Amino acid sequence: MTPRLTGKRIMIVDDEPMIALLLETALADEDCEIVGPFPSVAAAHAAATTEPLDFALLDVNVADGKVYPIAEALDARGIRFLLLSGYGDGDCPDNRSHWQTAAKPFAIDPLIERICTALGTT
Repeated sequence: MTPRLTGKRIMIVDDEPMIALLLETALADEDCEIVGPFPSVAAAHAAATTEPLDFALLDVNVADGKVYPIAEALDARGIRFLLLSGYGDGDCPDNRSHWQTAAKPFAIDPLIERICTALGTT
């Protein structure tokens, strides 16, 4: 299959090494450039505010708390992202209903589809 995310810069924020590795591998198979993975809000902050990014995958609960400050920074920059949560879809602040969420555990193929759809590469 032809990679659909060639050249796209995608940031990963997840403090679970196996999930971060799974995401890295799946995105590498799609030929994108991976930024991270970062295990915490503090570690991801500089990339979220300064790196050129096309998309981000954000685990809601990371080592130092909720990832919402990273989501806010990306949202302010117009960078699309997907919040991944073990607590089900919709785990985001009430005033941010436009933020996209996905429940953990997730299947890789539908997750990649969602990224491609968001970036218009389907």
